[in-house]
Amino acid sequence: MRNKIFLLITLILPYLTFGQKIVKKGLDEQIDEAFGDATGWFVNFIFYQIPFSENIKVFWVLFPLILGALYFTIYFKFINIRGFFTSLKIVGGHYDDLEGRTDHKVEVSDSVFTDDGDNPDTIRVEGHVGEVSHFQALTAALSATVGLGNIAGVAIAVSIGGAGATFWMIIAGFLGMASKFVECTLGVKYRDIESDGTVYGGPMYYLTKGLDSKGLGKLGKVLAALFAVFVIGGSFGGGNMFQANQAFQLVENITGGDASFLHEKGWLFGLVMAILVGVVIIGGIKKIAKVTDKIVPFMVVIYVAASIFVLIVKYDMIGDAFIQIFNGAFSPQGVAGGFVGVLVQGFRRAAFSNEAGIGSASIAHAAVKTEYAASEGMVALLEPFIDTVVVCTMTALVLVITGNVAAENASLNDAQAILLTSGAFASVISWFPYVLTVAVVLFAFSTMISWSYYGFQGWAYLFGRSKKMEYTYKLLFLVFVVVGSAASLGSVIGFSDAMIFAMMVPNMVGLVILAPKVKEELNKYLTAIKNLNKE
Repeated sequence: MRNKIFLLITLILPYLTFGQKIVKKGLDEQIDEAFGDATGWFVNFIFYQIPFSENIKVFWVLFPLILGALYFTIYFKFINIRGFFTSLKIVGGHYDDLEGRTDHKVEVSDSVFTDDGDNPDTIRVEGHVGEVSHFQALTAALSATVGLGNIAGVAIAVSIGGAGATFWMIIAGFLGMASKFVECTLGVKYRDIESDGTVYGGPMYYLTKGLDSKGLGKLGKVLAALFAVFVIGGSFGGGNMFQANQAFQLVENITGGDASFLHEKGWLFGLVMAILVGVVIIGGIKKIAKVTDKIVPFMVVIYVAASIFVLIVKYDMIGDAFIQIFNGAFSPQGVAGGFVGVLVQGFRRAAFSNEAGIGSASIAHAAVKTEYAASEGMVALLEPFIDTVVVCTMTALVLVITGNVAAENASLNDAQAILLTSGAFASVISWFPYVLTVAVVLFAFSTMISWSYYGFQGWAYLFGRSKKMEYTYKLLFLVFVVVGSAASLGSVIGFSDAMIFAMMVPNMVGLVILAPKVKEELNKYLTAIKNLNKE
């Protein structure tokens, strides 16, 4: 018990000090600087850049992510391509009969709900182990990845790497589909399900159980504990405070900047967000999924539709944009770092956006209602496609067509990059910055509620599954929403981002070792589909 209390204090103490911002203006900057001095070694290690030449430096964390994705793509015989349409059919419910419900298949109207309030599209699999449908699990995981990275991250990539970075983002997105397939299949295969149906899953469990089945139980426990610590830290920072902070900055800017009624009132914005987030996360994954399965599709459709509108208006420039992207990918001119630099920018931003190989998404996908682990792995591979291949590419095309890829923008931070993207849309749709502001706030909101679930799963793994521990974590999470909106968070966000990418280390070790288990699950599911088609 003492060890758990010590670990709890170690995890939250660096973050809690920021609450003093509300008491004394300016103290947050001092604390942020002190925090950076204390944690800088960890951030520098995770984000250490290997120098390749005078102009090219590559984050080492990209190598295991990219090489792992390439390995899984080959090992599973390009499942990211050959399994794509099967994945769409699974989400559409074509193979629900495989779940042993052929004798209970029913037709429902939009007004029909199950006893506990589930969405009508889950009624066919009600009663199975798990808490949400394939579609809900997909949107819950997407809500944690689709967001600021697709808007700000892409702007930074094309500003530094030019149009050609878009090509490598697309390639990285396709490769990442294989990593998502592996980790989410394992998330379902090794999940824990309580007697009341509550699901506990993710890397903590497949590292523990899966590696134990390989005779590597001690290694599995160490890796699982490390992952749990990292996911908690990531949930407080990158999955929470950063989202609230960036959303507030954009809202403040669109409402007048220094003249805004919200100027220097970030705590007020944060308080409203905390209340809204709290209403959702108290209900657990079912409540989270019911919110994300409405917000995510709506906002993605709005954002993609606006992008398509820009492309239609500027249709005569589409061909030239693709020429710029292709030429820039292989023969960049005047871009920092040349060919390798462009490639690195594309892969880096794709990895930062879709989180394939990080392990976080498997926590949400583990809650799905299914008897076949590989079925959810197949659904999960759609995630990097939607996040990176579709949404990121749309952003990049708008930026390229409107000419917002100038090298002088290479020093953009995230807040400035959002404004660059906003300006690109505004050059064609004058009122779109207001829509984009709403989109960013909703994306930030959906990211926070999903990351609260990720962090809680790590918390429960370390400190137990009692209601007391659950509400302790959720209360802390809501406090950090307010702090994130109000404080200066440079070092904290750097530390939190480092923790998110540190999750990759224990996770990737487990994925490579357990890949044969995933192949068994895939063969079992594909055989079941084949037999169903014969009937």
